[in-house]
Amino acid sequence: MSLIIDCHGHYTTAPKALENWRNQQIAGIKDPAAMPKVADLQISDDELRESIETNQLRLMKERGSDITLFSPRASFMAHHIGDFNVSSTWAAICNELCHRVSTLFPDNFVPVAMLPQSPGVDPATCIPELEKCVKEYGAVGINLNPDPSGGHWTSPPLTDRHWYPIYEKMVEYDLPAMIHVSTSCNACFHTTGAHYLNADTTAFMQCIQGDLFKDFPTLKFLIPHGGGAVPYHWGRFRGLAQEMKKPLLEDHLLNNIFFDTCVYHQPGIDLLNTVIPVKNVLFASEMIGAVRGIDPTTGHYYDDTKRYIEASKILSGDDKHQIYEGNVRRVFSRLDSRLKAKGL
Repeated sequence: MSLIIDCHGHYTTAPKALENWRNQQIAGIKDPAAMPKVADLQISDDELRESIETNQLRLMKERGSDITLFSPRASFMAHHIGDFNVSSTWAAICNELCHRVSTLFPDNFVPVAMLPQSPGVDPATCIPELEKCVKEYGAVGINLNPDPSGGHWTSPPLTDRHWYPIYEKMVEYDLPAMIHVSTSCNACFHTTGAHYLNADTTAFMQCIQGDLFKDFPTLKFLIPHGGGAVPYHWGRFRGLAQEMKKPLLEDHLLNNIFFDTCVYHQPGIDLLNTVIPVKNVLFASEMIGAVRGIDPTTGHYYDDTKRYIEASKILSGDDKHQIYEGNVRRVFSRLDSRLKAKGL
């Protein structure tokens, strides 16, 4: 039996006090007298337990998953709001809450850290928070926002040396990064329906255009939401890479880039697993996330992605094991070490 490891979970059900504190912090940007103190946020362990037991943990048990890699709510990162100090304080609070959840439910949740990114600010400023989360909280990965501007794309491409301080730390600690944007503040791009999927596709294309993995051969990126448009347009990307005189995508990118299964219908999952090699696909659901409803054609929740893997007619039993557990442990080596220490 495989462990079912969901590599893409966010704390979307945090107690309301967190959102209230954030709203006060945002108000405090214009009126410093209104800026709340970190100590003003009081959330008890019992409140955390209730928020998890009645939501994520309940659904994990119902759907048959064992472990969720758990990071702060992606749309709440909102790196475009305020300055670095605002982002730094907010990231520290959110990361600590995910850490607390992982200590309350050590068999089910493992922390992944958000970074205190801020538009136009050197990514090296994120390193202290990254190191704290690894050393003190046991974080096994990070979320890296390729567009801290919130839909205006003012940062250099991911292949630019601008990002290298983060990559150097990722390699040092063998941390993969999920490439995950946050809220869109551009009215042209719906946050979860357009901005997220645009970013997934954009990140992949940036990596095609560059030679990042020659400089960082062990760097690992997880592109969520099934890779955006990538699997559907694999021929386009292969052809563009060929015109750019790049190596075959299998050699150019697929030793370093992986995709999750946050694709919410059977044909999409089947396409993903037809086009992308099994070794590059990691199980995930992103519940309770962007798509929370029930599909009227199946009667099941859209984000119950395990059903799609189980129903696949193209995946062997070993393929499913690799997607559920083997690949996740290989990509998230710190998770693998943690599980081995528990005899798993």
